[in-house]
Amino acid sequence: MLAAASAVYAEAPGAGGGAAAVAGRELTAGARLRAEGVPADLVAAAFSQAELRQRAAVKFTLADRMFFTRAGLEQASSQAAAEHRASRFAGLRRLADLCAGIGGDAVALATHPGPAFAARELLLVDRDPVHLWMAAYNTSVHGAGRVEARLADVRDVDLAGFDGAFVDPARRAGARRLGSGASEPPLPWCFGLTSQVPAVAVKAAPGLDVAGVPADWEIEFVADGRDLKEAVLFSAALASAPRRATVLGGGDGGRPVSLVGVPDPPQSTGRVGAPGGYLYDPSPAVTRAGLVGELGRRLDAWQIDPMIAFLTSDEPVTSPFARRLRIDAELPFDVRRLTAALRVRGIGSLEIRRRGLAGDVETLRRRLLPRRRDLVPGGPAVTVVMTRMRGEPWALLCTTADS
Repeated sequence: MLAAASAVYAEAPGAGGGAAAVAGRELTAGARLRAEGVPADLVAAAFSQAELRQRAAVKFTLADRMFFTRAGLEQASSQAAAEHRASRFAGLRRLADLCAGIGGDAVALATHPGPAFAARELLLVDRDPVHLWMAAYNTSVHGAGRVEARLADVRDVDLAGFDGAFVDPARRAGARRLGSGASEPPLPWCFGLTSQVPAVAVKAAPGLDVAGVPADWEIEFVADGRDLKEAVLFSAALASAPRRATVLGGGDGGRPVSLVGVPDPPQSTGRVGAPGGYLYDPSPAVTRAGLVGELGRRLDAWQIDPMIAFLTSDEPVTSPFARRLRIDAELPFDVRRLTAALRVRGIGSLEIRRRGLAGDVETLRRRLLPRRRDLVPGGPAVTVVMTRMRGEPWALLCTTADS
């Protein structure tokens, strides 16, 4: 039955007529299954699971063999993020995965980086019996060996004898998302786990208040491409730097790459000057980690304004931690002058990046490019950067410089 439901979603996204075609196939397959005597609620569950597996394929390589709930899949880290995090527990034998959810991190903790971890013991703890069953099943799909599943509140579990613990506290209560910075269990309880086991890692929302994290803990911000995904907090036993910014897939062979350092002071004391030939838009992981100054030193670049995260340099430097643009022109921010400058360039597409200035991007786009027919096929792709320089509204006209 699940195979029949999965076939409905098997075509690539956008193929076969899109959503309408998928709905038609689902209706036909569902009617056939019900005619064969399959209860309607099981048919609905099968189609729901098949849809979740298709959505999960962007996170997990074996998604077509795993089980999910919508809430569990939403909170689960990608396989790449989980494996990057699991590497921090190298050499530790007995681990606990608290608030295991559907087991996205458990899979990595139990199996990464491969046979060397075959002797590892992993305890899964969750108070949701459905999620706990899924976590145990999903780890078995990936070949995990010594895994124990325990239905319990994580606050009631004795971690004596364990070498490390990972906890991903819930940021939802049923269908309701908890407020900013709130979780269940709360982060202070998670930090207190070090009284039982020294090596602790805590997954948190990227918008957390870093002032609430103990001073000897490492704070890592993780981005997938240009999307900031999560924060991870490591106790002193696992910490190796005050702050870390990680870009998944940014290194050779798709490996994660990390920038480490000391966070910038509240007001930058780094180099500040006029724009050079190139502009660097740091990864959101870098800006959130407060490592713009560190990135600037590595790129031999400087800021155009002490309060703005853009960097600039005279010579092009490639970095996985920033998008590089070529600066073709700069001028005080004025819509009429910008419109005229764009029109003479015969642009093929327009992107707007805003940092340090208020205003709606879509409204500005309509003012700069009131008619789509003004675009020139094959013309340059131009990025208008709205920012500040020396405290004044400024605009940079840029084209892509990354290879």
